[in-house]
Amino acid sequence: MLSAADLERVRAREPAALERFFDEHFDRVFGLLYRLTSDRATAEDLTQETFLKIHRALGSLDPSRDPWPWVATIATNVCRDHWGAASSRLQARSDSIDGEPARTDLRDGGTNPEEATRALQEAALLQEALGKLAEPARLLVLLHDWQGLRHDEIAQITGQSHAAVRQQYGRALALLRGLLGNLRP
Repeated sequence: MLSAADLERVRAREPAALERFFDEHFDRVFGLLYRLTSDRATAEDLTQETFLKIHRALGSLDPSRDPWPWVATIATNVCRDHWGAASSRLQARSDSIDGEPARTDLRDGGTNPEEATRALQEAALLQEALGKLAEPARLLVLLHDWQGLRHDEIAQITGQSHAAVRQQYGRALALLRGLLGNLRP
């Protein structure tokens, strides 16, 4: 975690500090955007756009606070802009022809093939169910459960009240449970 002094250097756009900031936040930003879009190439593009916008907005970075909610807000807005674009709505979705499915190394001795297969199947079902949630519900689940943000932080990111976020999060989980129940064999 970067200190307040490190974040001051980020605000001043010092190259070494920017590199550390990028390294610290890249995986979380990409993970959030990938879960929101369910498409690796789109998530890569949106991650790049997010960091460009972060660089432009560094003057508004508050070094006294955890930067993750600020970063997540920018990433979320980039994703919303993407969804709102006409080209995004018209683009046909397909799997990458050069993409490889997730693999599990069974040689580590800690996982047997049956457990590994079950875990991959459950992960695929969860990803499919998340993809079927409407954007606001999916965003709440991802920010809370995958990114570890508290409801008050999510309220700040989404511009909603804390109570509204808690209520909508509960509804999103109920929808997700229903979707998972329908997808299980």
